[in-house]
Amino acid sequence: MCRTLAASILLLIPAFLAILPSVTSAEELSGRAGQAAMKKAVSFFRDKVSANGAYLWQYSADLSEREGEQQASNTQAWTQPPGTPYVGEALLEAYLVSKEDYLLDAARDAGHALAQAQLVSGGWDYRLEFDPKERDGWAYRVAKPAPKDRAKNVTTLDDDTTQAALRFLMKLDFVLEQKDKAIHSAAEYALKALLKAQYPNGAWPQRYSEFPIPENFPVKRASYPRSWPRKHPKADYRSYYTFNDNTLADLIDTMFLAEQLYDNSKYRAAARKTGDFILLAQMPEPQPAWAQQYNAEMHPAWARRFEPTAVTGGESQGVIRVLLTLHHHTHDDKYLAPVGKALDYLERSLLPNGQLARFYELKTNKPLYFTKDYVLTYDDSDMPTHYGFKVSSKLAKLRSSYETSLKAPPNHSPIWTKERSAPKPYSSLTKEAEELVDAMDARGAWLETGELKAKGNDTREQKIITTKTFARNLRTLSRFVGSMKRQAK
Repeated sequence: MCRTLAASILLLIPAFLAILPSVTSAEELSGRAGQAAMKKAVSFFRDKVSANGAYLWQYSADLSEREGEQQASNTQAWTQPPGTPYVGEALLEAYLVSKEDYLLDAARDAGHALAQAQLVSGGWDYRLEFDPKERDGWAYRVAKPAPKDRAKNVTTLDDDTTQAALRFLMKLDFVLEQKDKAIHSAAEYALKALLKAQYPNGAWPQRYSEFPIPENFPVKRASYPRSWPRKHPKADYRSYYTFNDNTLADLIDTMFLAEQLYDNSKYRAAARKTGDFILLAQMPEPQPAWAQQYNAEMHPAWARRFEPTAVTGGESQGVIRVLLTLHHHTHDDKYLAPVGKALDYLERSLLPNGQLARFYELKTNKPLYFTKDYVLTYDDSDMPTHYGFKVSSKLAKLRSSYETSLKAPPNHSPIWTKERSAPKPYSSLTKEAEELVDAMDARGAWLETGELKAKGNDTREQKIITTKTFARNLRTLSRFVGSMKRQAK
């Protein structure tokens, strides 16, 4: 009887152990597997994918073909997101959540790469070059002086290029407590240059290689020119005051971040000065919105061949968001003053399909389009497809945000800090992490079906590697690893 009972108990023990101890072991194993997978993925990206610690946008599965917005070699990387700053921020955020030191090392590599490719003019080009022979043609701040007749020294503010690089460097500098001289120096130099590049009226250019002479850029209010060209004038538009591609919004965000991380009010003053330019740049009636860009006379001006002299329904919505952001940061009601009549105008200008035209003719407010041969027209039946000549309306949301700002005092602006709390473990996060580990190939790469787009690459559908997917997956794994560490405490 005793033997039978004992035998029965022995038979039950494995089943009992399977209920709790095996779950705990599985979770610990999953935590270790997540840590190993994350390190494997980062090691692959850092050692095999990066160029000197910097990154492009997309790669063929075997890494033989590479690209940012253009085809690139294995000694080149890209600044414009989702390039080097985008990956660097993902690495930094992953470190702050999971506290894995190799992530900070990889983020530091990206920061050093940007410091190596910083231009004498203070910012960055789209492309980062690390081939010693090719670098001779660039006016890199840390390199030997390039011959002036062929030195590339154009700081690009278009497409959040220099701004993204600087925001990442400032955050990294903050986390490193300003102890890395190369990174701190690069951030400090870029900020100083951007302040010098700001126009007297508070605007910035799309790109620059020299700093403006103040007397050449008098402070004026926007006005309509007596006449404007119907054909592309082929003028150099790089020095124009520009809203295109959210250039000023990105600069304002960068300046407010600099104020916070370096505790210096001059950066806040620069952001507010840009806000004052926005007030000056609002067009008078009958079109109280904004143009994409303005010349020194504060007249709307033509940029690329498909960006005519006009009032814009696209960027104007972005400008309104910037004004609401400025009000949120400063609590100054003057930044709300232009919004009501701008929204009224844009609501009157909606197309029959509920969209806005990207461009409206000055004074007549007729929507402007282009033919595929880039002839300006009122007809939308033959438009090029590479550019959005009609844009989605965000007016209802903007109207709601505006009315909320009128009624209630804004909340405090978010503070960027190096303190991060990992989430508590939860089943869907565990499942996501497991799926990511399973999807990884033997090298540590996440392959996906897609297309390379740059001229010169094989643009057929194939398996590719993208920085967007790497950054997204890294953030997920870091949250999972951080949650496992939190549970183990």
